[in-house]
This record gives sequence, C-alpha cells and structure tokens, in this order.
Amino acid sequence: MANLGAGDYLSLWKGYGTYGIVGAVVVGILIPILLSAVFMGKKSGKQRGVPAQVSGEAGYAIRNARVNELIEVPWKGATTMAALFEQSCKKHSQYRFLGTRKRISKELITASDGRKFEKLHMGDYEWETYGEIFDRACNFASGLVRLGHNLDSRVAIFAETRAEWFIALQGCFQQSLTVVTIYASLGEDALIHSLNETQVSTLICDSKQLKKLAAISSGLKSIQNVIYFEDDGTENDTGFSGSTSNWTISSFSEVEKLGKKSPVNPSLPSKNDIAVVMYTSGSTGLPKGVMISHGNIVATAAAVMTVVPNLRRSDVYLAYLPLAHVFEMAAESVMLAAGCSMGYGTASTLTDTSNKVKKGTKGDASVLKPTIMTAVPAILDRIRDGVVKKVEEKGGLVKHLFNIAYKRRLSAIEGSWLGAWGLERMLWDVLVFKRIRTSIGGQIRFMLCGGAPLSGDSQRFINICMGAPIGQGYGLTETFAGGAFSEWDDITVGRVGPPLPCCYIKLVSWEEGGYKTTDKPMPRGEIVVGGFSVTAGYFKNQEKTNEVYKVDEKGMRWFYTGDIGQFHPDGCLEIIDRKKDIVKLQHGEYISLGKVEAALLSCNYVDNIMVYADPFHNYCVALVVPSHQVLEKWAQQASINYRDFSELCDKAETVSEVQQSLSKVAKTAKLDKFETPAKIKLLPEAWTPESGLVTAAFKIKREQLKAKFKDELHKLYG
Repeated sequence: MANLGAGDYLSLWKGYGTYGIVGAVVVGILIPILLSAVFMGKKSGKQRGVPAQVSGEAGYAIRNARVNELIEVPWKGATTMAALFEQSCKKHSQYRFLGTRKRISKELITASDGRKFEKLHMGDYEWETYGEIFDRACNFASGLVRLGHNLDSRVAIFAETRAEWFIALQGCFQQSLTVVTIYASLGEDALIHSLNETQVSTLICDSKQLKKLAAISSGLKSIQNVIYFEDDGTENDTGFSGSTSNWTISSFSEVEKLGKKSPVNPSLPSKNDIAVVMYTSGSTGLPKGVMISHGNIVATAAAVMTVVPNLRRSDVYLAYLPLAHVFEMAAESVMLAAGCSMGYGTASTLTDTSNKVKKGTKGDASVLKPTIMTAVPAILDRIRDGVVKKVEEKGGLVKHLFNIAYKRRLSAIEGSWLGAWGLERMLWDVLVFKRIRTSIGGQIRFMLCGGAPLSGDSQRFINICMGAPIGQGYGLTETFAGGAFSEWDDITVGRVGPPLPCCYIKLVSWEEGGYKTTDKPMPRGEIVVGGFSVTAGYFKNQEKTNEVYKVDEKGMRWFYTGDIGQFHPDGCLEIIDRKKDIVKLQHGEYISLGKVEAALLSCNYVDNIMVYADPFHNYCVALVVPSHQVLEKWAQQASINYRDFSELCDKAETVSEVQQSLSKVAKTAKLDKFETPAKIKLLPEAWTPESGLVTAAFKIKREQLKAKFKDELHKLYG
C-alpha cells in the first residue's frame, strides 16, 4: 500500500493552459470577495449526545441525542445475521449484490535490481444478485453438512477478503455454526494457537494459504476438512503430501455443488448464540478470541445505518479491507442490511497505480466507481501523500492553483457561509479537485474511517480533495465496532462523534493517570461502552473477561476499553490517551506514549514511530521509520553521499536532521521536554502487518517492536 494512488492523481492537470490557470485563480479569489459582501453565515451548534442516567459504576454517561431507547435491530424480525441475510436477500432478490473482477492475464515483471513483481490485467466486475448469493450460501451450508462437518464444532476462515469469504460466513450462519476468523497475515504460532484453542474441525482458506497449512499440519490437532477458494474458478494443486492425507481437501465450488445436489434444512441461531470468534492481532502476546453474538452484529449494523446519510440500494461499496477485522465485517453487514452493491477488490489493485495493476489498465476503484468506502488512517495518509507529492513535482502555477483552491475550500468547509452556500465548492471542484477524485472512481459521497485515530490534517485533506465527509468511528472488536461515530455534518476534526444509538458511553475516573469526570472544562476518564454491541467476552479466558467486562444490576453489559476520552459540550467523544501507554519516569512524571507518537507523526520525515520510556530514566527515546521520499530529497539537497537507504539512516547528520525536526514538532505540539525523544534510531524497513509489527489496521504492536529492537533500545539508553 506504500504507493497507494501515488501516480494517479495528477494526470489531472493536463488540459489547463497558462491562461486557464491564471483565470481560475482570479475567478476563485474575486467571486468569494464579491459574494461575501452580500451573505453572512453562522456555524451550527447541534447537540449530538446528551447525558444519560445509567446503572453500574459511577461515571459521566452519554447517549445519542436522537434516541431515547437503544436500537437493537434494523427492522422487526432481524434478530440474527441469518434472519437479516435471508430477509434482505428476499427483499432485494433481483438486484445486484456481490461483484468480482475477472482476471484476464497475469505476468511477472523483473525490476532493475532483479526482484520480480506480479502484474495483473483485470476485467470488468461480474455481478450476482441477492437471490443468487442467498442460494449459493444455502448450497454451501448444505455442502458442509454433507461433507461431514461436525455441527457441534467450529469453522475457521483464514483468507484474504473476497466474495466467497462472505458467502461462506453467511452459509455457516444458516446452520448455526460459529465461525472463527483469523487474519491472513498472522504468523504460524498465532494461527496454530487460534485453531487449536477453538478446536476447529473445518478450515476454509484461499489457495495460497494451502502450503502454509501443509507446513504446520502436524501442530493442528482438530482439523478434519480443508476447503479452499479457487483462483478464477480453476482447480488448484493443493500441494499437500501424504502426511496430511487424514484431511479431506475440497474446493469451495465442490462443496457448493454437493449442497445443491443434496440440500439440508437450515438450523437457525438465536440472537445470543455466538456467531463469530474473532481473533484480534492485538498489540501484546498471542491473539485473544472475542466471542461475538448474532445480536451484537445486527445491533451495530442497525445503529450505523442510522448515521450514514441516505444509505440506499443504489449505493456501491468497495470491499478490500480484511474481513477478519471487525471494521470490515461490520461495514459489510451494514451494506447487506441496506441492500447495497458490494464490489470486491484488494489493497494491491485498488487504484490505477497500485503495485499489482498492469500499466495501462484500471484499478478496482476506477472500474467500480464506488459511492461508499472504508479506510484506515494509514491508507488515507498515503492518499494525501500521493497527491502532495504530485503537486510538488508539478510546481509553478499548478502548485499555486492547488494551494489557493485548498485554502479557499478549507475556509469554506470549516463553517463559512460559502461552505453552506456551495458556490465556491462547485468552482474549485470543477477547476481542481474533480480530476483528483477520479483516482478512487470519482463518485465517493461518504467515507467511513476506523481502526486508529485519524489526524485532523488527513481528515481535512480527504474532505477537500475527495469531496466527501468522513464518518470517523470508534469501536473495538470487543464492542463489534459499535461505540461512537461522527456524523456527516460535523465539520470538526479529532473527534469520534456521539455514541452510536445501540450503546451508551460513560467515562470513569482514573485517579492514577489524573483523569477525572469532574475535570473542567470537560469530563475525562476511561471510556466504558455498554449496550447491545458489547460482546460476550474472550474465548476460554474467563480471567481476562472478568477483568474488563462488567454486568450491572440491570443486566447491561459494559466493556472497559482502557482508552481515555473526554466529552465535548455537544456530546461528542474525543480519544486523548490510553492507560497501558502511560509510563512513570524516574522523577515521577507520567508520559503518554500514544499521545507523543500521535504528535510526532505529523513530522514530514516520519512514516512511523514508536516512543519508548524506561522508568529508570527521566527521558524517552524513539524508533523511527523515516519517509524514503522525504529523507532522500533532503539528502540530495544536503549533498549527502550514500550507497543505499540503510546507510543513509545510519549517518550521524541524518539522525541529527530528523531529531531536530522532531524537536520542532514537539515544541509546536507543546510537549514537555521529557516527552520529546532525547535519542532516536532510524530504521530503514517499513513496519507492515506481514512483518507482525503493526496490526491489520496499521496500529503499532508495542510489545513485538520492543522485542525485535531490544538491542537498539538498549543502546539508546546506553
């Protein structure tokens, strides 16, 4: 994803002559000045969340201002995902539902350094209707039974996101089967742990995972059946040897055909039955399995449907994030309930310039033209970086025009009368931003962002350049993504909105960290979520479940998140800290590692950063993954000679340059001296989910990073 959209954004500027650019600048300045003499406007002060009286531990509680009672279902009768799926498929039976691009060709390209890269030529989307998908899910469910799957055991899905993943999930629900979800990027130890702990008897995977399974088969105790997704509908060589002959290995299409030939009546679940055991990649140790009920999923889906503006059957959703992640599963559940179309793509084929897209062919977004997308902040940051890079390369009048347009649109979007009236927006959209938006299809009307905090700069950049509001969500696997969600007309940044209407949120004072619900001007404390989205706990881990889940005297279930938040006067939540990221230094000062990292990420040199604090010292240090592009540009301007990027990162003058820049950013962010890293180590290799150093949502895994780079951290304190 490092080059997401990086070359796609400014073919953009072709067609603008010098006179056209100068004329646009003049018009863009004069029209707002003339109209400002006529109109005046005000920012609205909408109340989005209101105080609520709840039982349980004392705290400051808020509910969504639009509901008096929590929402539990999207409509009467849809109490489980099996019921919701069947009812939605019948209601929209003739309309298109799931789309997949056909692969036309694949070739390997050899780079100048000898590395080989796969390039794909993909065709148009081929669609199946709601009715057809329902039939396929039922056929697969029947096929599982006929294959001999033990209905008292679990099914696991270990694969990249695709239509068959969704069909398999819904098929399992038709037979009341609990599905175990595992990130495709998890390492072998985590995979073995997850499958053995849940005693999975049937494992569904994609063909590229088969060799990984063969390598660890001796460590898998309960697997009896393996079902694999074919590539482009062709049979695959499974690569299994005789050592795994005790496994029944079938293709997905074979199981569908078996079920179609010999159907089995459904065995439908209840709302409290566990639909999914979702293993989180987590930031510490082995992954934990969160038990998610059918009621949890439909409650979050019902709540999100009320806050996405005008969600309707004509909307098109681009699905490419991991379905094993709660964010994507929740989003696809919402699209199912609303009757939308879902086209499947991948992170590596998302835009025309994504790394697996053959030159001259189209990426998923260009072909699908989605109206709704989800994204994690890391992806939005890279979209922003791609646009900025191209603007800088163009320079001159193009750069000047872009900067004027951006500043004027920023002024409008932050609440001036022009933002509401819309003339200036239309002007700059036509002159500048329309062509940028073609990189993700040109039709986006709403984006959902979650998984990690989104910076205010990135949020504004997407608002302006992509012309769409961003609903920033806050939730966890333990609340099936249902927590808070910012509303489309909220122009503020840095907040995650009021509680979703399926839950309450309360703040509980954390005395040790200095956060209290009596704090002024806003109450602060640990964020606790209660309501229909709160899950049943951790699989086979009652001790940890009891630690963070509580049930009050009225039977409401609460989850203690460990995050620290504050409520604004309009009832919107802001995440400001995390309990486990706080370290007490030698002289008694408390340092919030997450807060410092969030501030320092705005440094141009920083692609990623982990701040580390040893309690036996009075200062912190940092591991920094620098931006290749920015650092190499500096080296060129500073006439620094180096053989490769690793050597550049080791040079004393490079470390000094980055550290000075970090200090300036820290000063601007008003960090204390002890919060500013006294020493840093530059690391040339990016942290990816595949490396196990960040989660699927690109949040750093602190314990894994500390373990991998323990020698470097020791030297920084040496």
